[in-house]
This record gives sequence, C-alpha cells and structure tokens, in this order.
Amino acid sequence: MITGKNIHKRYGTVEVLRGVDVEINKGEVVSIAGPSGSGKSTLLHILGTLDKADIGEVSMNDTAINSLSGKKLAAFRNKHIGFVFQFHHLLPEFTAWENVCIPGWLAGRKKAEVKEKSEELLKMLGLSHRMENKPNEMSGGEQQRVAVARALINNPDIVFADEPTGNLDSANAKELHQLFFDLRDKFNQTFLIVTHNEELAKLSDRVLYMKDGKIV
Repeated sequence: MITGKNIHKRYGTVEVLRGVDVEINKGEVVSIAGPSGSGKSTLLHILGTLDKADIGEVSMNDTAINSLSGKKLAAFRNKHIGFVFQFHHLLPEFTAWENVCIPGWLAGRKKAEVKEKSEELLKMLGLSHRMENKPNEMSGGEQQRVAVARALINNPDIVFADEPTGNLDSANAKELHQLFFDLRDKFNQTFLIVTHNEELAKLSDRVLYMKDGKIV
C-alpha cells in the first residue's frame, strides 16, 4: 500500500536516513522503534508527505508521492493520510466536534455530512459527553482521542502516529493502544506508529527497528 525505496535524508552535515527501504500493507499496525536520533520520526514524516527525501522514492497505492507538490500534495495528504502526534495540536478555540471536522471541511465536503461523521467518531471513541467541550476542558487522554477522530474524519488509507502515547499516563496509553487495534479490526485501518513504548511495539503486527538511519 505504501512503499519507500532507498530513502536518504540529510540535515546540514548530519545524515539522518541512509538508504531506507520499507513497505506497509493495508490493514497492518506497524511500529517503528529505536533509540533517539535513529531517524524514526524523519522516516515517518517523509512517508507521510510532511518532509521530502533527498534521494529515494515514496509511493502510495501506485501514486508517486515524491512527484507531487503544492496544492496537489496537500490535497493528496488530506484525502489519504491521517496524523496523530504526541502533542495533539487541537485548536483551543474550537470544540471537540469542530476540531474533528477541520480536515473534512478543508477537503470541501458538505458541512452537515462532516459534522455527522465527527459525532459518529466521537461517540465510537467514548467521547459523546465531550462534543461541545474545548480542549482545555478535557483530559490529556480525551484530547488525544479527539485527535484520533480528527485523523479518521476523511477515511484515510493510513494513519501516521508519532509518539502518540508519549504525553499520556500508563492507563491512557494502554487505552489508546487498544483503540488502534480496535480501529484496525473494525475498519481494516492501517497504522504506522513511531514509539518508545515497548508494550505498544510488541502488540504491533510488525516492528521496524532503526539504528543510525537504517532499519536493522
């Protein structure tokens, strides 16, 4: 479904990725693990179109992502990819359901349809009582589940999660781990997760271990 070939990335004099090959299949939950500075997040950002490789190719469903730019790249990202970050990046002035709707509205979908979908997702994630709450009125775990709903609003082919439990306590982290697998089982959703959490990594279908800019 998504493939990266011979990916190289350098920042200044530091070679962060040194010829990485990776393939993620539909419906897989794959974790990327390894020490800090090994290139995990850089690889995730390149596969997720947030950064560009210096050398190498990235394709998703037979589309050469590295050949897209500008509005075409932004439209592709919004339609096919969802993101969950360690810091949820919810907009503080918007309610839970409004935050979830934003990618759908940006895609030009009908407002009523997007709102209905956002409410459906929030209910499914156990947040029906938080629809009208703003981020500062929710716990860290609740905010992260809102971020997951936002990542799913456009029915993406894959969700990229960068240290999604890094800011959560162990109980909320465990709940979020389970949520990823429930979503995979229910929707055949694909996840690629950068994590330092060994428990989450062990639960994944596969773990890609990185060291010194390579998968080992």
